[in-house]
Amino acid sequence: MKGSRSKSQVKNTSLSVNKKAGGASKPRKPAKKAAKDPNKPKRPASAFFVFMEEFRQTYKEKHPNNKAVSVVGKAGGDKWKSMSEAEKAPYVAKAEKRKAEYEKNMKAYNKRQAEGPKPDEDESEKSLSEVNNEDEDDDEDGSEEEEDDD
Repeated sequence: MKGSRSKSQVKNTSLSVNKKAGGASKPRKPAKKAAKDPNKPKRPASAFFVFMEEFRQTYKEKHPNNKAVSVVGKAGGDKWKSMSEAEKAPYVAKAEKRKAEYEKNMKAYNKRQAEGPKPDEDESEKSLSEVNNEDEDDDEDGSEEEEDDD
């Protein structure tokens, strides 16, 4: 039998699948994300979402019995697609204004992050010394008399 292989030779080929001991492999856990900074500015809304803010209000006024969010979103999307560029222009302008404000806030945020935490120790020492000074003033005014009453 030319060209035939025995079972032991088939197992040793590089095409065989390497299985780990213990059966099927476990699915990998996703890497944990870094904690979000609550002080970081939120990204600005796009022109469509600026439009949707206004559209939701008008749609709810016209259809007060409609409670489905999906219906409002679908109607808003259809209207947005049917609008001309001139009709979209005010929303695009508002979105650009929000984006400029966001970029300004992000520059300030990144600058604060690069500087690191501000030294608040000076203020805390000052407040401690003020408290201590007030306590010393109280002792001089006659707090010794209160101690003698005991």
